Amino acid sequence: MEWFSNLVVSINAVLWDVFLILLLCGVGIYFTILTKGVQFRLFKQSFKLTFGSITLRGNAASDKEGMTSFQSLITSVSAQIGTGNLAGVATAMVSGGPGAVFWMWVSAILGMATIYAEATLAQRYKTTKNGELVGGPVYYIRAAIKGRTGRVVAAVFALLLIMALGFMGNMVQANSVGGAMETAFGIPSEIIGIGLALICLLVFLGGVKRIVAVAEKVVPFMAVFFTLASFVVIGANFSNIIPAFHDIFVGAFYPQAVLGGVLGVSVQQAIRFGIARGLFTHEAGMGSTPHAHALARVKDPCDQGLVAMMGVFIDTIVLLPLTVLAILTSGVLGSADANGEFVTGIQLTQAAYAQVFGQFGYVIIAICVLFFAFATIMGWYFFGLANVKYLFGKKAVPFYAILVAVFVGVGCALKVDLVWNLADLFNGLMVIPNILALIILGGVVARLTKNWGSRS
Repeated sequence: MEWFSNLVVSINAVLWDVFLILLLCGVGIYFTILTKGVQFRLFKQSFKLTFGSITLRGNAASDKEGMTSFQSLITSVSAQIGTGNLAGVATAMVSGGPGAVFWMWVSAILGMATIYAEATLAQRYKTTKNGELVGGPVYYIRAAIKGRTGRVVAAVFALLLIMALGFMGNMVQANSVGGAMETAFGIPSEIIGIGLALICLLVFLGGVKRIVAVAEKVVPFMAVFFTLASFVVIGANFSNIIPAFHDIFVGAFYPQAVLGGVLGVSVQQAIRFGIARGLFTHEAGMGSTPHAHALARVKDPCDQGLVAMMGVFIDTIVLLPLTVLAILTSGVLGSADANGEFVTGIQLTQAAYAQVFGQFGYVIIAICVLFFAFATIMGWYFFGLANVKYLFGKKAVPFYAILVAVFVGVGCALKVDLVWNLADLFNGLMVIPNILALIILGGVVARLTKNWGSRS
């Protein structure tokens, strides 16, 4: 296992230290220029389209008719607002110092343009197959790359996504749940894994209607609960807010000047872990959330592109700083456990909230991570499901559901570093074919955006 873990780390070093950072930032800059700064220029329209479509009487989601624009966003956000916001940012700051947060924000701002392109193309190339509305990167990959080559690239992407999200990604979500619940309640992570796997399987077998129904109810409630708890922690440490922002901005370029010096990180590590965890949090460029956005019932493809932008904004610009400031203002970053190792992951976030709430702080974060991770597992299962159907047809769905449930159960008890490294590996690999297709179809995005502007 140690040999395998070292191999994964070595591959990730090649992928993430330079190549994917340049690729993801580059494509974000490319679409920012191509759309004339869509994330800034049309932010007001994005907000209006997103929250103007909220209704308590919307039609239920279905395989045949898709879902409303807001249901698509909630399904997407349920995947984005997961343990990346609670545990991912903690591991980013331990591995890359406080400055990693700055690079997470940079990746999000650029990612808003990228996810706009993804959602717009997903809408443009969605289709009906066997009476079912389908869409996602595999369809715009085949539009970008013709013939047999396109079919092969689409199939490779589909396999990588199934591995990255359906299996490895959901192991990460479950791993954080297991650690948080064991820390808060003393329940063995193996027991948590069995219970979580069974609940997930029950929802999986209910199909898209049940998945969307769960996301609609869980995500808004937990977002409000987490926000209120975070405000209490940050408010109790109000005097440390300005120093926290100092550490973030200075640490982005000179880690040794802040706590990053204690952690022993470099600028390269701050950028590397900021971009990697940023991608894991907001998912722009991964090719995951377009599966939800493709199924939205909208008048114009760009409408859903603008709604998709708001998902990245809410996840990384609005909610992520709550965890960041709670950790930095409480002073727990750089603390060590009984074995002399840095506290990281969900345990670091729990320690921050425990500074104000005492033992109940561990319970608060355990509850938040349980529901957030559960919602993300639903979303990532759904994204993987679309690709399972694309590759193997509906007959494979029950087997996929059972396999994902097994991975969720196993993920609860695995070593946290290996789980995160595996997630980074498959996330990084699936980015490549998706970004390639986005770049090739850049002209289509530009034309659709121009036509949308002339009609608005």
